[in-house]
Amino acid sequence: MIDITADQLSELALHYGQRVLVAILVYILGRMIVGGIMRFVRRSFELKKDLDPTVKSFLDSVIRTVLMIMVVLTVFQNLGVALTSFIAVLGAATLAAGLAFQGSLSNFAGGVLILLFRPFSVGDFIDTGATMGTVVDIKILYTALNTLDNKRVLIPNGGLANTSVTNFSVNPTRRVDLVYGVSYADDIDAVKALLERLVSENELILQDPAPMIGVLEHGDSAIKVAVRVWVKRENFLTVTFSLNETVKKAFDENGISIPFPQRDVHLYQHSGVQPAEPGQA
Repeated sequence: MIDITADQLSELALHYGQRVLVAILVYILGRMIVGGIMRFVRRSFELKKDLDPTVKSFLDSVIRTVLMIMVVLTVFQNLGVALTSFIAVLGAATLAAGLAFQGSLSNFAGGVLILLFRPFSVGDFIDTGATMGTVVDIKILYTALNTLDNKRVLIPNGGLANTSVTNFSVNPTRRVDLVYGVSYADDIDAVKALLERLVSENELILQDPAPMIGVLEHGDSAIKVAVRVWVKRENFLTVTFSLNETVKKAFDENGISIPFPQRDVHLYQHSGVQPAEPGQA
């Protein structure tokens, strides 16, 4: 049994009391320093008008977390805790957590890549290969899309950062590609002239780049004429629908037929060969 005198107890209390007091002062001072650094960081973010709010929030959280970890480690050091043992335990815990949450860490890494490289932003219309929709939110673990029929789809960022994404909203203009089939008996020059007139009369179709109209293919039952025009991206569907309707009405008014697939079947009867009577083998 260890006997501790009152003087020794007082010395221990004084010694460790000083350490605790220093640790508390270090913590308070560290929080003040972290607060000052974070105010500077936030002012810097405010000067960057092109920086996405999601990125600002994420970076703010990461920087603050890292600084507070440094403060806590300094506090433990002042308390006499061996940092090597503490870091070893922390490393083992981090490894175990990493194995348990491997999917979440992959999504976290994907979210970081998306927020840093900005392949798309909130409000963009994208195609991920499996889903098409408008980006409504970019979180650190997942991205939320609203589909054309107004369904909310949550896509993990891990897969999203490692797949091909088509962004329809980056460029201000898009090209509308349409194909119309006309009969082989129709005057192709008259068809092209009619399509050129319809395109020129549509105010939503841009004239620069110039529209392109030409024979695309000799199909099995029709001549396929391609119409390629440029529009502002917000007018893509409007022009597609209106031009299809206008062309159909104009073809009807001008006697231009839109043929359907058909085949000519020729029957030949060979001499000496008679078809079997019903019921005969």
